[in-house]
Amino acid sequence: MLEVKNLSARREEFYLKDVSFTVQDGEYFVLLGPTGAGKTVLLESIAGIMGIRGGEVWINGRNVTSLTVLERRIGFAYQKYALYRHMPVRDNISFGLTWRFKSQKEIDKAIDQVVELLNLQNLLSKRPWALSGGESQKICLARAIAIRPDLLLLDEPLGSVDPESREITERELKDTHNRLGLTTIHVTHDFEEAIALGDRIAVMIGGSIIQVGTPLEVFRHPNSEAVARFLMTRNIFDGEVQDGLDGQSVFYLDGTQINVFTDLRGRRHASVRPEDIIIMTDSPDSDTDNTLQGTITRISDRGSIAYVWVDVPPEFTCLLLRPSLEKMGLKEGQQINIRFNASAVNVF
Repeated sequence: MLEVKNLSARREEFYLKDVSFTVQDGEYFVLLGPTGAGKTVLLESIAGIMGIRGGEVWINGRNVTSLTVLERRIGFAYQKYALYRHMPVRDNISFGLTWRFKSQKEIDKAIDQVVELLNLQNLLSKRPWALSGGESQKICLARAIAIRPDLLLLDEPLGSVDPESREITERELKDTHNRLGLTTIHVTHDFEEAIALGDRIAVMIGGSIIQVGTPLEVFRHPNSEAVARFLMTRNIFDGEVQDGLDGQSVFYLDGTQINVFTDLRGRRHASVRPEDIIIMTDSPDSDTDNTLQGTITRISDRGSIAYVWVDVPPEFTCLLLRPSLEKMGLKEGQQINIRFNASAVNVF
C-alpha cells in the first residue's frame, strides 16, 4: 500500500501543493490530468528521484521519505523508455537487477520469469533501436517489474505507442497487472486509457489532486467546474436549485427548468455529458424527466461521431454516432427536441 501525506515539491517554477492520497495493495491507480499538471513530478517524488520540500511517502507501512531510490523498491517505466541503445534487450532487462547485488543465477531466473510473462523470447537479442514503440514499452515494463518491486510507477506508458498497437499494449498492461497483483500508479492524460485501466482515478490539475474515485464516480459526477471542464463534460451551467412540485428538485437557468436529483439548494453548477442527451426530430411521445425544444446552431462532424449544438437556451452540446447523424438528416437552423434523464444531471 502507498500513502502520500501532504507532499510538496518544486521543479523550477512548478509546485506540488500538499498532495495526499492512498493507493490500496494491488490496486491499479491512474493519475489523470492535463500536460503540466505535475503528474511526472509527483511520480519522481514518490520514487525518490527528486527531492521534496515537505510531506511523507509510506510504502507498505514503512516511511521511505528519507530512503534512496534503490531502498524504496520501486519499479519505474518512463514514456520515453530510457533504454540503453548499446545493450541488447536482455541486458536492458537485467540492468536494474545488477544494481541490487543479485547473483547471476538470481538475475537469470528473474529475467526468464519476466520474459515468459510478457512473451519476449523473440526480442532478447535485438538492440533497442530495432524495436517498435510497443516492443520498447514492453522491454521498459519488463525491466521495471524484473526487480519485483513493491510499487510500479508508469509514466505515460502508452504515450509513444502507435494507435494500432495501443489497445494491444493496454490489454497487456491490464493482464500483467492481474497476474502479478502489483500495486501500480499509471500516469496519463487520455480519458479512455484511464477508464479502461484504472480501479480508481485521481484527477490532478495545477499541482493538486482535485478528485479521487472510481472511473464511474469521476466521469459521471465531477466535484468541481475544473474537473468537469477537463473531462470534457461540455455542458456546464451556473444556476439555482429550488424545490419543485412533489418534492422534485429543479435547477433554474436562463429561464429554463431542469429536473434533477439532489439535496443541494441555492446557487450551484450542473453538468450533463453530451452522450447522455438524446436528439429527437419528432414530438416526444410521452412525458420524460427533461424534454426541451431548441434550434441546432452548429454541427461538427468528427468522423465516427458528431457534435451537435442546440440552443434552448442555454446551448447544449450533444453527441451522436455518425450513422445516426446521417439517418436523421440534421441541419443547422432546424428545430428539434432534446431529452435527458434527471439522473444524468450532476449538481455540485
